[in-house]
Amino acid sequence: MPRFAEPQDDLFRQLNSSLSFDWRLAPYDLAQSRAHVGMLAAAGIIETGDRDALLEALGEAERELDDGAFPFHEGDEDIHMAIERRVTELAGPVGGKLHTARSRNDQVATDVAMFVRAHALDTGEALRRLMATLVGLAEAHLDWAMPGYTHLQRAQPVYLSHHLLAYFWMFERDVRRFEHVLTATERMPLGAGAMAGVNFATDRRAVARELGFPAVAENSLDAVSNRDHVLDFLSAAATCATHLSRLGGELVLWSSEEFGFCEVSDAFASGSSIMPQKKNPDAAELLRAKAPRISGHLVALHGVLHGLPLAYNKDLQEDKEHLFDAADTLDLCLAAADGMLEGVAFDRERLAAAAADEFLAATDVADLLVRRGIPFREAHGIVAGLVRSALEQDKVLSELTRAELSEHSDALDDEFYAVLSQDSWLESKVSEGGTALVRVREQLDAAQACLG
Repeated sequence: MPRFAEPQDDLFRQLNSSLSFDWRLAPYDLAQSRAHVGMLAAAGIIETGDRDALLEALGEAERELDDGAFPFHEGDEDIHMAIERRVTELAGPVGGKLHTARSRNDQVATDVAMFVRAHALDTGEALRRLMATLVGLAEAHLDWAMPGYTHLQRAQPVYLSHHLLAYFWMFERDVRRFEHVLTATERMPLGAGAMAGVNFATDRRAVARELGFPAVAENSLDAVSNRDHVLDFLSAAATCATHLSRLGGELVLWSSEEFGFCEVSDAFASGSSIMPQKKNPDAAELLRAKAPRISGHLVALHGVLHGLPLAYNKDLQEDKEHLFDAADTLDLCLAAADGMLEGVAFDRERLAAAAADEFLAATDVADLLVRRGIPFREAHGIVAGLVRSALEQDKVLSELTRAELSEHSDALDDEFYAVLSQDSWLESKVSEGGTALVRVREQLDAAQACLG
């Protein structure tokens, strides 16, 4: 006699069904089921003939899924039930043994962990491709001067190579975050059952070895409840997307007529529906806009898990759409960023002209005074006065006379004018990690070593 006396309401079936999105777990579910069936036979829980029939049916179901011929039914609640139903249709009553010694709770948790692991690996490779493109751009624009900015105001000159490599190191940190995600997926949930373990002497470690898990989850309650690895993936993805948004934001600014530092290729731009002259850096703009979408998925899953009692609750079904969309969005953004950077063209003359603004040398003049024994805060005030004097007369710093310099400090002499030579502004930044070419070359060596 069935537990329920009446059928499910259609509205509940729509709310409860996850097949429309969890079909993506099919490859992991099939791999897991094969390993599970093999273990059941090796442990003497099912006969070898049953194992062979189940493996044959699983193989046929996989071929149908690959060919798009898998016969989904209206009553399939999720991909796991759909595969089990199809295996039973193909293998007969022995198909009912597929679910021996496991629950959908540990089954789903294992599939999700496998998905996270696979996509963390793929994301790491995509990041390395983008990092290699940045290194190539930095090498090609090694000694191209440009203004650096703070508060979006011209601050100090840097080399374009130095600026591009800043993104390399951002993305290198992202690679390490996704490596941590791999660590978070090391313990296999399968074998935990619904929440308390199973009534069979299963060999969880044998299944873990076959599926590539270094260990098994130590606690059955934690195993079916744990979605930390999904949170870790979403967190890494949100930070990476934020880095991409900063890259996109700068490319939008730099490609404007007001900056004119670069132009994105036609392949990553679009026009206007009404203004024929327009070339819009839409790919870069979308890198900005996609970041909060991914961050939203992280916040949403934190909301799903917040205060959730142990062990499995249907709320956990809400992990997948956040995970899948974040993974897809980040994959697309990384590929688009790589393609856009490969085709971007920088304007050396425009960059150099902006970097030639003598006011960018103000800190170098202050440091000159420091080398002559003046405390930095006092030197800062002296140079601020020089800047104000020049601005009031509509002059650049080098147009100030020796007499005007003396009005501000007796320590200023002809070396003041030498400091204003543009090469010295850039090459004076010799501290480790600075923009002087010797340091940029060190960065490039380190970046190449990082890429292996």
